[in-house]
Amino acid sequence: MIRIMQVGQVAPEAIFARVAPTVDVAGTVAAILADVRQNGDEALLRYTRQFDRVELTALEVTPAERQAALAAVDPGFLQVLEKAAANIRAFHSRQLRQGFECRQPNGAVVGQRVLPIERVGLYVPGGTAALASTVLMDAIPAKLAGVSELVMVTPPDRNGSVAPAILAAAQTAGVDRIFKVGGAQAIGALAYGTQTLPKVDKIVGPGNAFVAEAKKQVFGLVSIDMIAGPSEILVAADGQNDPAVVAADLLSQAEHDKLASAVLVTDSLPLANAVAAELERQIPLLPRADIARASIDQNGKIIVADDLEAVIDIANAIAPEHLELCVADPMAWLPRIRHAGSVFLGRWCPEALGDYLAGPNHTLPTGGTARFSSPLSVDDFVKKTQYIYYTPQALDAVADDVAAFARQEGLEAHARSALSRREARS
Repeated sequence: MIRIMQVGQVAPEAIFARVAPTVDVAGTVAAILADVRQNGDEALLRYTRQFDRVELTALEVTPAERQAALAAVDPGFLQVLEKAAANIRAFHSRQLRQGFECRQPNGAVVGQRVLPIERVGLYVPGGTAALASTVLMDAIPAKLAGVSELVMVTPPDRNGSVAPAILAAAQTAGVDRIFKVGGAQAIGALAYGTQTLPKVDKIVGPGNAFVAEAKKQVFGLVSIDMIAGPSEILVAADGQNDPAVVAADLLSQAEHDKLASAVLVTDSLPLANAVAAELERQIPLLPRADIARASIDQNGKIIVADDLEAVIDIANAIAPEHLELCVADPMAWLPRIRHAGSVFLGRWCPEALGDYLAGPNHTLPTGGTARFSSPLSVDDFVKKTQYIYYTPQALDAVADDVAAFARQEGLEAHARSALSRREARS
């Protein structure tokens, strides 16, 4: 059963505390990555046999498989995919930025170009849930940014197939190539390249602890989006909320993963007690009741504060991935929120709306990293290149200043480089 406590009974940094892994994730991942780097496709096929319990003869999803998936998916769901994709494109298209150029009277020119990353790898989890929404959220901003080749990896099922909904979402979002490989080995394949999988420049997408650790270990060889932990939600609620609705919102994240954290912070003890009772009523009704039960019992909390000011202070201290402001005037409180991945305003805005349909991205910073990082966006799929042009006269005017700066740092060759052109002309 979820724990109810008063403010001060738990430190902010412990509110989203989770059970630590009992296996050597880092060591296991390092061994897998080394194997993939050395043995390529052979290692991928071997790990697929070991972990996914399926014997594959080819890793890439064929065009025929992609078309078959579209035919297998309910037409109504295809319409939902298109509607969600349209909202995601509309939101993320506003994030596109142009370069700039500054011309000075002396002829000097400085500027910046915004260029797409050429090849990106997208990891899509399999396992207990086929997350077609992840495909849309990660692939659409990449394509809007102008990524030339988007390579998706996802684990196969026991039949050697990929869930039709995931393949349909990939088709909707414009994914270029898809491979049936998951886990740390998939991250290694994207980072190093194999006989079949191309090496990418950046890897994005969520995954389990092994996938997150693999992304961490290959960072530097390739770029990554973030090190994402288990899902988390903080519901900040006043006493006027329906406890059944609040409980349902908490469970929307608890069912993700036994390590997920679902927390309610409220200024109402009656609401706290009612939500706790509702959780006990609703959990047995869920198809993923065992996962939700473990998440709520191990990591769930209800914290009772004196007033809404204290509730907001707790939210800022935690910097949650998802923050629901279930209060009477959420827009008035929004300027007070300094740290959160995504904010859901009011009593009619469930977190699930952001997961699927509203348009803003659902790939969000976790574990308090919303204090310094942001949701996935078009910016994650571009890089900036700057440039400088000086005329002889413009360089002459500043060469002595450059030399003075260089010599102050003890770098005489820098100084001579700035002065050499003028000396050569004299």
